[in-house]
Amino acid sequence: MEDLPVVVIGAGPGGLTAAYVLSKAGAKVTVLEADPVYVGGIARTASYKGFHFDIGGHRFFSKSQEVEDLWTEILPNDMLERPRSSRIFYQGKFYSYPLKAVEALLNLGVVESTLCVASYARARLSPVKNPRNLEDWVSNQFGKRLFRIFFKTYNEKVWGMSCKEISADWAAQRIKGLSLASAIVNALFPQKESKDRGEVIKTLIDSFRYPRLGPGMMWEACADRVREMGNRVWLGQKVTGCSYDAGRRVWSVTHVDGEGRAQTLQAKDVISSAPMRELVQGLSPAPSREAQMAAQALRYRDFLTVVLILRDRGVVKDNWIYIHDPSVLVGRIQNFKSWSPEMVPDPAMACYGLEYFCFEGDGLWTSSDEDLIARAKREIHTIGLADPSDVVDGCVVRQPKAYPVYDDDYARHVETIRAEIEAHFPGLHLIGRNGMHKYNNQDHAMMTAMLCAKNVLAGKTLYDLWNVNQDAEYHEAGDRPSGQLASGLREVPKRVRVA
Repeated sequence: MEDLPVVVIGAGPGGLTAAYVLSKAGAKVTVLEADPVYVGGIARTASYKGFHFDIGGHRFFSKSQEVEDLWTEILPNDMLERPRSSRIFYQGKFYSYPLKAVEALLNLGVVESTLCVASYARARLSPVKNPRNLEDWVSNQFGKRLFRIFFKTYNEKVWGMSCKEISADWAAQRIKGLSLASAIVNALFPQKESKDRGEVIKTLIDSFRYPRLGPGMMWEACADRVREMGNRVWLGQKVTGCSYDAGRRVWSVTHVDGEGRAQTLQAKDVISSAPMRELVQGLSPAPSREAQMAAQALRYRDFLTVVLILRDRGVVKDNWIYIHDPSVLVGRIQNFKSWSPEMVPDPAMACYGLEYFCFEGDGLWTSSDEDLIARAKREIHTIGLADPSDVVDGCVVRQPKAYPVYDDDYARHVETIRAEIEAHFPGLHLIGRNGMHKYNNQDHAMMTAMLCAKNVLAGKTLYDLWNVNQDAEYHEAGDRPSGQLASGLREVPKRVRVA
């Protein structure tokens, strides 16, 4: 029993952080990653003909000093300090994001700006009580008019449903602490660099750290460090089942390589960052019917990135641009050269990533790469960022299960699965975005992994991982805000149906 390793499922930020912390403590670890080429999960760096690109965009900024210190420890000499620059495109005009009051006034015009301020005042004087959906929550913060301009189209592109059907929980988590007032105050009185990191609204940070060759550089270095400490990180190994022997208190993890060859590892603990839905399907003995149905009900949003390599005309300086205009399908455009100049090997060239949000198997997802590249060239021309004749090459990267969907019943489903695992599957630990079905960033995934590793090393639950919030800060047990489930997720009301 003592010689059995800890098996970690998934080599993303959560899985590799857990493996790294365990390895430093002298534990035996084997990491199993389904991707045959990359570590890092959605935080990997993909490449094409010497060009590097970030899948989804990953700023290295955390309110947790412990996370920041770990990044420095893993990659001490390759982190750049980068300015944050992003804009919103709407009806043929660009708006800085975070909003700049004077610029927004000029772009919207005096009449529209006055109407927006009046709409905001009405929302503050008479807010929707107990907002149940995204539209009501954001309208309370910004007013109905700004909701329609700066939130409605983009979020409906991302999630593939009406804002009236999207849980308010998502907005409360992702736009925490930001309102029209705070955006205007920040525009007029920018935050000082010396301000306590714990008080900074993440949406408003103006700089961040970033690896020279993209986020995957961090996780490749982390995987190398795990191997150097005598442990294993195996790529191309898809986990197909996890079986628990209660009599022996031993786990058996079955994984299959790219050629279909199966192998089983025994483990004393299993740490999973795999999608919760898939993990439950592969558990043995079979979980209760209630838990299986809860897992099946969990939903994910997928996306694909169309990468365009083109002559650099100096048009785009942003890290990314949010496309709020309904005339095009693209939801966000990344400029990889702005993340790090070293990601683009030829200074005369630029490399843009056009992100399209979809569901795996739908029309966009199944389109050919040629059709997707042609669409991206048309849409980037429509937006005014490039002429199609400047595009010299391109490729497509598809990312399944990029975002756990926060629908009407997701929190109850997660709670059902969590209770089942805690009651019947000791030694199985869930971490990270997909592992816990929490739409949070890589620093949150890392904090859950760091605390999980401490639990495994201690042989008991010192920390409740579900009390790690979206800012990678740990809430002590018993200090949970009212209205939350035991999982640390806010209760989500029934979906509001549109007549």
